[in-house]
Amino acid sequence: MEKDATIQRFEFTFEASWKAAKQYLYDVEGIDIGSPKGVIRSCREVHLLNEEEVILGLNMVNDRNLTVHTYNEEVAVKIHANLKSYYNLLNTWVQRMREKA
Repeated sequence: MEKDATIQRFEFTFEASWKAAKQYLYDVEGIDIGSPKGVIRSCREVHLLNEEEVILGLNMVNDRNLTVHTYNEEVAVKIHANLKSYYNLLNTWVQRMREKA
């Protein structure tokens, strides 16, 4: 139950973060992108994320898309194992947006 709740919190946090980045790109950089992966790639272009962070971010999107399969224990364990690195990335990403805005 705790693992499932943590994964669900990740889903909410990821959604809020990429949508905040989408709005940042539009308001500050004048870039209009509609997908999470496009937003992450564009954040590299404006130096909010570096190449390594973009790769982790794209993996995070893939895991987010798999969260609908958390009833599959193997998938849930894999996603749960990645959450700490995703937390660090999301925290860094939001902090950089605050600093540049």
